[in-house]
Amino acid sequence: MAALAFSRPVGVVGTGTMGQGIAQVALVGGHPVRLHDAAPGRAREAVGGILARLDRLVEKGRLTAGERDAAAGRLTAVDDLGGLADSALVVEAVLEDVAVKRELFAGLEKLVADDCLLATNTSSLSVTEIAGALRVPGRFVGLHFFNPAPLLPLVEVVSGFATDRAAADLAYETARAWGKTPVRCADTPGFIVNRVARPFYAEALRVYEERAADPATIDAVLRESGGFRMGPFELTDLIGQDVNEAVTRSVWDAFFGDPKFTPSLAQHRLVQAGRLGRKSGHGWFPYGQGAQKPEPRTEAPCAAPGEITVTGDLGPAAVLPGLFEEAGVSVRAVEPGEAGRGEGGAEGEDDGPWGFFGLPGGARLILADGGPSEARSGPSIAFDLALDYRSCTRVALAPSADADPADVTAAVGLFQGAGKKVSVIGDIPGMIVARTVAMLVDLALDAGARGVASADDIDTAMKLGVNYPAGPGEWLRHVGGARVFQVLDELNTEYPAGRYAPSRALTRYAAAEEPGR
Repeated sequence: MAALAFSRPVGVVGTGTMGQGIAQVALVGGHPVRLHDAAPGRAREAVGGILARLDRLVEKGRLTAGERDAAAGRLTAVDDLGGLADSALVVEAVLEDVAVKRELFAGLEKLVADDCLLATNTSSLSVTEIAGALRVPGRFVGLHFFNPAPLLPLVEVVSGFATDRAAADLAYETARAWGKTPVRCADTPGFIVNRVARPFYAEALRVYEERAADPATIDAVLRESGGFRMGPFELTDLIGQDVNEAVTRSVWDAFFGDPKFTPSLAQHRLVQAGRLGRKSGHGWFPYGQGAQKPEPRTEAPCAAPGEITVTGDLGPAAVLPGLFEEAGVSVRAVEPGEAGRGEGGAEGEDDGPWGFFGLPGGARLILADGGPSEARSGPSIAFDLALDYRSCTRVALAPSADADPADVTAAVGLFQGAGKKVSVIGDIPGMIVARTVAMLVDLALDAGARGVASADDIDTAMKLGVNYPAGPGEWLRHVGGARVFQVLDELNTEYPAGRYAPSRALTRYAAAEEPGR
């Protein structure tokens, strides 16, 4: 299927930030563009705004003066929907209200040709429902751009229940011809990005609600250990707490109250208080002149131990023994079942399926799992998951209640000696990065198994739509399905309300990875 011919006009209804951005994308892509807004004069104002942005592109050398002039000649404001009658594609970016959108498309359908592609830019409403009253629903698709549309590459191409494959293909190829990176998606609550991304916010809020760490520390750990561009608290302050909570509630409602998408009471209280983030001057953090953002908890310098032991398979943390040795710490390998007192375990103790470090005082230094520390044999200190332990700049530690303070100090010094800042947080199952990544992976696998999108498109969407450092599938290969399953299975035992129940897709993946599970 080829893209729309550049000679065919594109109509855009709604001239807010998103509507203008979509119009600019189609215009720079080479199409004649017709702009319409229900408010008198708004479309002409939008034309002026778009041309001003094109002028700035010329100043930056991203567009020639000739290309700007040609684009200006293709951009037209129209006073009524009849001015869109010759369009080959009409995209709406109006109020997020099903009734408003259905009325708009019912009117458009009477004016445009039957082969005109109709598209909604909705981010949260059902494409199927919007198209439900159309005479020709097969030519209706979702084209979900991300803001700002001219800059962000991702476009979710959403097929409703009645969308024809040819219409979806045409929308996909046209988005690609405009220089975008389209991904295919079935009509599901949240599509790909807003569905799979919910745990990034929800798990951080849960850690905060359980008083295991403050917002600044949680953000720092997810940025500096997990590799995420922004932490969830600073990101929701940027998005707007009311907007982010509304998306969460929309997805939760659409899934009939599925506990995996349960909104946060802490965030709701913030919205009720009017602390909406940057736009209100205060959210999780203060903004405005003179405001000082809180610093994350960072431990003071500690001495590293001279020697530690290592036992078993460390999985995604396998690089750590080498890093510690490079920092001058002697790391002695001990076979499973042989770790004695002073080496991270008691004589004859079951070493379990995963590896650990033995600290001089007898505590085990283990990669975060989903279980409570009291379920482990003896004192322990968990360290959080990292995308890349060599390049990460911060590591979080969670000591059990019975861990000797000297061993906590040794663990802090161990990671500091390897060049990491260290944040000691409360003893919480799954810590911060590990539980967040496990939930992201599980929702992505579940979405793939349900035919929402392909695994590759989900990874692409999460990296381009929300700037994740790795797609859920890449995290899965990095951590391993068995470990992801263990984190969620243990969290589900600790919090038996269904939020952390591993999906059937993850269960099968882990079983295939480890036959006999």
